[in-house]
Amino acid sequence: MAVRLRRVLEQDLETIRHWRMLPDITKYMYTDPEITPESQMLWHQRISASDRDKVWLIQLSESETDVGLLSLNDIDPVHRRCCWAYYIAEEAARGKGLAKTLECNIYDYAFFTLDLNRVWCEVLGFNEKVVKLHELFGCKVEGVLREHVIKDGTRHDVVRMGILRDEWTSAREKFSYSKIEIEE
Repeated sequence: MAVRLRRVLEQDLETIRHWRMLPDITKYMYTDPEITPESQMLWHQRISASDRDKVWLIQLSESETDVGLLSLNDIDPVHRRCCWAYYIAEEAARGKGLAKTLECNIYDYAFFTLDLNRVWCEVLGFNEKVVKLHELFGCKVEGVLREHVIKDGTRHDVVRMGILRDEWTSAREKFSYSKIEIEE
């Protein structure tokens, strides 16, 4: 599956707003927001002006179909670390190996293009499939934030995971993956 990451444009905001409020997406996030067009525009203005955040649409190259969102946040060039997250909003794009392609390429980008040393993420504890997916690519569970988030009146743990540059450098040789275009 040929994929590219393209920067978010103002014309993408309504699609992203729709995705972000889908129950299949919010189920795995800290919040269940009601996003207004105005708040979406403020978000876009903030990320567009930020040196610490990079946000892309996940696009299937052949059809130029946008299927989800991927971000690097809290990029810290001093401590050489960042947080990352993504979601595949379009059901037709799920289960086709896209997660592998994204994970391997974003580690390459963070470690070898941005010259970072650590990439971390957080996963709601009940999302064991994603925890195992990250572990498959060398990410390690670094801790559990117990009852850290309340969703639908239920407290949930958050699993904090991370991978270091040298760990990815060793692990990446085990994987065959297509390089993707990542728009600057």
